Amino acid sequence: MTRTHTPEETKAAMHEVVLEMYNRMMKGEAPTMTLPVRTKKNIGFDSKLGVYKYGKKQSIRDAKSLGSAKQLLRALHVIEFIEEMIDAGKSSTLREMYYISEGWGHGHFSSQNESNNLAEDLEIVTKCLREDFKLRPEEDGSRMIGDITLNERNRRGEWMRINARDDVGDSGYGVPYNVEAEKIQLLEHDVDFIMAIETGGMFDRLVENGFDEEHRCALLHLKGQPARSTRRILKRMNEEWNLPVVVFLDGDPWSFRIYASIAYGAIKTAHISEYLATPSASYLGITADDIVAYDLPSDDLSRKDVEALKAELTDPRFADGWWQEQINMMLDLGQKAEQQSLAKYGLDFVTDTYLPEKLAEMGH
Repeated sequence: MTRTHTPEETKAAMHEVVLEMYNRMMKGEAPTMTLPVRTKKNIGFDSKLGVYKYGKKQSIRDAKSLGSAKQLLRALHVIEFIEEMIDAGKSSTLREMYYISEGWGHGHFSSQNESNNLAEDLEIVTKCLREDFKLRPEEDGSRMIGDITLNERNRRGEWMRINARDDVGDSGYGVPYNVEAEKIQLLEHDVDFIMAIETGGMFDRLVENGFDEEHRCALLHLKGQPARSTRRILKRMNEEWNLPVVVFLDGDPWSFRIYASIAYGAIKTAHISEYLATPSASYLGITADDIVAYDLPSDDLSRKDVEALKAELTDPRFADGWWQEQINMMLDLGQKAEQQSLAKYGLDFVTDTYLPEKLAEMGH
């Protein structure tokens, strides 16, 4: 899956799913839906794509059990809802779809997670994308600032030319939920690399200090665990412009997972890893050895932190020797550190010393 689909292609793919269920019922058989098992034990590295994908373990939903029958009923309701939206030229948040399901009788969702997971299930069985379904997340995409010029199609269907440095304020350009070619065209740039930053405070610090202009880069605020549109725009800029991606995060197990989702793909969306992941993305910091080398203010690892780090030791996305070393070092230290702990040495230390030193080590 490497592209979005037209409305006609999307509807045809959904109709195939419905037709398969219908044909089974006409034969007197229970309708089914076969899906990959979506856990870390069922992801493996695809050397051709350079990302992690689901393996061969599958689960089959059929109407023989009440729980699975409800899931299939919900899938039919969602397909009908999506088709109505496509025909009306509308879109919906996943949260809105959850509330709309209140009118679906036995097919209503009992939690938001059920709604989200079903949208991903339909991506798998139709080989379409959530963007094709006109479903969007509740969270915003990233903020971006730097000498990057693009076209964005507005709600009136008009193209707007925007430079993410000269045509925006200090908060940067807001990345929309759909960043495919029908919505966003990448035109030109005058930067050497992209730096993806976890926290808003650090993003604002780098903007205020003029780091993007001094070091010829674009800065992108991930807003914690990045939205799909954020990972996709990084992927597009890396692929279409051949721009390196450098990832600057807090030093803790949860930030390590943010990096893994950017570089290798998230476990929940391993069916579209090649569409979202940027395998060449580099992890800059905060690393476990940064905590020692820069004598950073740090906090004790919580029990959940320790459990998460130990789980990462067996996560195939962290099988690399360097990652094993960093995770074990953090466990030995028993400490974690935030990006903004670099302020111990003053507001300019991160832009004047830390980042230039780390980038030089990485060859930037």
